[in-house]
This record gives sequence, structure tokens and C-alpha cells, in this order.
Amino acid sequence: MTLPVVLVENLTHRFGDFVAVDHVSFEINQGEIVGYLGPNGSGKTTTIRMLLGLLSPHEGSATVLGFDAYRQTEQVRARVGYMSQKFAIYDDLTVWENLQFYGGVYGITDKASILGTLEHVGLKGHESTLTRELSAGWRQRLALGIALVHSPRLLFLDEPTSGVDPTARRAFWDLIYDLAAEGVTILVTTHYMDEAEYCGRVGIMREGKLLAMDTPLALKEKLVPGDVWEIYTGELLEGLDALATAPGVLRFGLAGDHLRVIVEHNIPESELKKLLEDAGVAVSSMQKGEPTLEDVFLNLAKG
Repeated sequence: MTLPVVLVENLTHRFGDFVAVDHVSFEINQGEIVGYLGPNGSGKTTTIRMLLGLLSPHEGSATVLGFDAYRQTEQVRARVGYMSQKFAIYDDLTVWENLQFYGGVYGITDKASILGTLEHVGLKGHESTLTRELSAGWRQRLALGIALVHSPRLLFLDEPTSGVDPTARRAFWDLIYDLAAEGVTILVTTHYMDEAEYCGRVGIMREGKLLAMDTPLALKEKLVPGDVWEIYTGELLEGLDALATAPGVLRFGLAGDHLRVIVEHNIPESELKKLLEDAGVAVSSMQKGEPTLEDVFLNLAKG
């Protein structure tokens, strides 16, 4: 039987009286892209730091690539790539010099290997560029290259796309998919709900607890307890007032130029439309919407 690449059982860490990670359990299998979703301070980074042996667990255990994450830290770190929230890049060095330096830390001195990493992350042709001259998106690529320079089979990416524009985020995710296709296992933390949709499975963290972990589709099917409706009207504020006291309405709000409503499954479209029109809200159109991971998170958070 093949062991999971990452196996976490009741992992717990406290900072004084504050429980940062509270009896978390999950596993990750080879080639998976698993998202760890939650707001800042929910315990995502602390979990990764325990998996890297940088923090000791107060309770529970974790194995990474078959090694004890805390007692066999050297074996783990030699086989894992880590891109932290504030990745350390030397601004006074060129792209090539940064990769060469970090490659040397892992004993990688072969120029062909470093050039291969450059090509992998799309930085070929930028070898001589000073790092301080790179945009945020290109710095992000360099940070990923540093995490990949020793050809790890497991990557921890901690908020890797924070602070970059949507185009750079999409390009970065293309790189992640390419790595997964090569068999690299990836755990990526994020607080972007839309970004978590790119993952094969998603774990949702809040206040140190892992509230759920499954595919995005399964999470939405199991944890969004109603139907989503997109309602278009010229009387948005009046519509919000009407929905605030309407029976069977689970959640509602503005979504750009229309109302987005989640209602209990047994409420038909006609009844919802009549409810609004009886309140003096003229409905120009209604259409069935799709649940999102934000809906999942908000439902879990109120539980």
C-alpha cells in the first residue's frame, strides 16, 4: 500500500494560550494539487511550518514523503520545495546568481540543471536581469524557480500569488498545473476564493480548525444548503429590504449590478419573484446561479 505524500493526524500548535492549529488531520496523495483556504491568521502558515519541521507540534504527528516531519527534518527539507509568503530573494544579484546561490545550498552546481529550472518557470532570457528590476509577477516566478532548483517531488506554496495582478496569477497557476502533470505534489495556501477553485481538493481553515476538505464541487454540493438565484432589477436597495425579512432566504447581497440570493431548496422561482414584486420590486429577469467556495466558507463559518 502506497503511503500518502503528506499524512497529518491531530496536528496542534499553540502560541501561549492561543491555539494556532487545532487538531488538524488530512492526507495528500502523489500528484495532487491541494488548496489550503482561509483568511490570514487561520493557521495555514503554521501548518506548513510544522510540516517543514520549523515548529514542533504540541500534539499530533505528521509524515512528509515517509519521514517524520519534526524528527527527520533534514530528510524532509532535502526533498521538499518551499515558497514562503515573503520569499528571500537577493535584490543585488541577478536572476541567474540567485538561482545559482540557492542551487548551491542543495548541492546543485550543474549549469544545465539551473538553466533547466530557468526554462521551467519561463525566465530564460532574463538571466542577467537584476532582481530589483523584476516586476512582482516575475519575482514570483524566480521564487518558484528557487523552490524548484533541486527538483523536489513535493512543493509547499504559501500565499504564492498574494500581491500580483490577475494575469500574473493565471500564468502562475499554469506553471502549477504543468508541475502537477509531471507528478509533483503541491500544497498551496491562499485566501483567494476563486483561486482555490483551481485545486483538485480544498481544505477550509478558520481559527485554527480544518472545517472541511474535499473537491470544490463536492464542498459546494454538500455545504451550500439551498438554490442560488441571480435577480436583475432596477430597485436594488428595495430588493435588499424585501429579502431581509423574507421566509426561506438563507443569504442575500449585491453582486455588481444585481441581487444574488440563496434560498431553501423548496422555494420555487415563481414564489421568490412574487415575494419581490409584492414588495414593489420589479424583476426584469431571474436566472439560476452557481454556488461558490465563498458560499461554502460563509456557511461553515457561521456553524
